[in-house]
Amino acid sequence: MTSLTLDQANQIISAALAASKQAGYQPMGVVVLDDAGHLKAFAREDGASMFRFEVAQGKAWGAVGMGVSSRTLGERAKGNPNFFVSLAATSGGRFLPQTGAVLIKDAQGKVLGAVGASGGTGDEDEAICMAGVKAAGFEPG
Repeated sequence: MTSLTLDQANQIISAALAASKQAGYQPMGVVVLDDAGHLKAFAREDGASMFRFEVAQGKAWGAVGMGVSSRTLGERAKGNPNFFVSLAATSGGRFLPQTGAVLIKDAQGKVLGAVGASGGTGDEDEAICMAGVKAAGFEPG
């Protein structure tokens, strides 16, 4: 059984932050969760504003919990807002259906976890997550 290691989680974060810096984005926070939604690793760049951890975690937690990217969750939330408000409430506010998190999948398509970012636009956050996942040898989902 394949599981996400701490070293792999840190590789994802390092690559995501490098992609952010190269693109000239604002200071970011990046979180990696395992397939059960537990924290594997987190980094917050110097100068990143408040709530970077909470927002990045909420995006990643929703993605891994529902098995799709947070972009997909955000799109689904538009058509069924009451359901998604209920998910946020029942999760104690940990569920955040906003663009900026992707799944981490192995070569066979098994979900190993999710990575979420916060600090830029949703598109910027998602882009660095995807870069981190790919750089670590996994597939974003």
